Amino acid sequence: MAAAAAADGAYLDRAMLDRLASDTPPMPEPWPDVARHLFEDLMSTGSDLVQVVGDLDQVGLFVHLIPEWGPCRHRPQRNAYHRFTVDRHLLETAAEAGRLAHAVDRPDLLVVGALLHDIGKGYPGDHTEVGIDLVRTIATRMGYAGGDVDLLVAMVEHHLLLPDAATRRDLDDAGTIRAVADSVGSRVLLGLLDALTEADSIATGPSAWSSWKADLVRDLVARVGHVLTGGDVGDVVGGLAATPEQRALLVAGADVISGEGSTLTVVTVDRPGVFSKVAGVLALNGLDVVEASAHTEGGRALSVFRVTDVFGQAPAWSDVGGQIERALAGRLAIAARLGERSRIYRQAPTSARPARPRVTVDNETSAVATVLEVSCPDGVGVLYRITRAFAELDLDIVSARVQTIGSDVVDAFYLLDGSGRKITDAEHLAEIELSVLRWVAVDF
Repeated sequence: MAAAAAADGAYLDRAMLDRLASDTPPMPEPWPDVARHLFEDLMSTGSDLVQVVGDLDQVGLFVHLIPEWGPCRHRPQRNAYHRFTVDRHLLETAAEAGRLAHAVDRPDLLVVGALLHDIGKGYPGDHTEVGIDLVRTIATRMGYAGGDVDLLVAMVEHHLLLPDAATRRDLDDAGTIRAVADSVGSRVLLGLLDALTEADSIATGPSAWSSWKADLVRDLVARVGHVLTGGDVGDVVGGLAATPEQRALLVAGADVISGEGSTLTVVTVDRPGVFSKVAGVLALNGLDVVEASAHTEGGRALSVFRVTDVFGQAPAWSDVGGQIERALAGRLAIAARLGERSRIYRQAPTSARPARPRVTVDNETSAVATVLEVSCPDGVGVLYRITRAFAELDLDIVSARVQTIGSDVVDAFYLLDGSGRKITDAEHLAEIELSVLRWVAVDF
């Protein structure tokens, strides 16, 4: 009845709902196949399922079906990134997944996995780890076969894998592609995670599924899919080395400051702080860096930045270029100017619980560089401050991924020490963390 109502865009009569709530017997365990298929049909009806399930939930019928749903009901998500409560977010994700069901091998598992992917948020502890146990119990009760239970559990376990890898790791590093392929293991699960990523992001809020993020996820899925079908990872990665075109710019010996579209290329003498100074100038001009790479050769440094404008305008590269020239020559007071900009654009916190700055180190994913991830509240010049810390310790930035999530940033950097090697010494890593946390805390 509920599936038919959602499919027709109809509402359930309140008197009927009350009668069902009082007369419905406990569901047998495991569920009969017909009950499970009807539930899948309901989850596949798209946006209308939100109203219908909401009606069922008001009279206790949805918790009757899935008791674990109870702690998620009306539970707020305490950040500006999510626009819905936990239960509404899960329903919106299932609705979006229904729209994408045609693109996967197992549409039935997609919509159910979408409904349950964040169910652990209603409970204490890490929501993914808690969700894994909950979904194994729920899926078994619903009568899914063992292999299908494993797929649903894997969807919960890895529901953040694709967006995190796509936006926080370099897709031209073979280690990234291998790590994702090893975690996913099959094209079927890859397709489910791909669709779940899009559905989850769209249901989260307008800032969670940009064209930039969509392109990165699409690129990652294509590369991982190639490996999962037996292809060589070398076919789909370029590595972290400079391209032939970039090497030509490095060996030419001329300084370059060139902006085109959303991309800025800077070639200059290799010296500490180049990346940080350019990042500072970009921040002064309201340009957010979303991706960057850097290469050095023969005493020259090349940095490439991909940016978005805070106000959606095309970058005024001629003005920006002039400021970069002054900054690299030591004739621009970047910190002072950022301090003034910070005072002008200072905003009240948008999160009830601002993120505590955190530094994590990954020396496993990449064979050639140390991946250092920095999570902290967003603010004017955050990238400038973080990379000032790197310059202080004579670290080389090979590449960077920069992401704003609501009122927080999560920036990932591929780093080498002053001799061009990965950073494995624990004392050195501790000093890097100390320096980064100190610079992030600086209030201009």
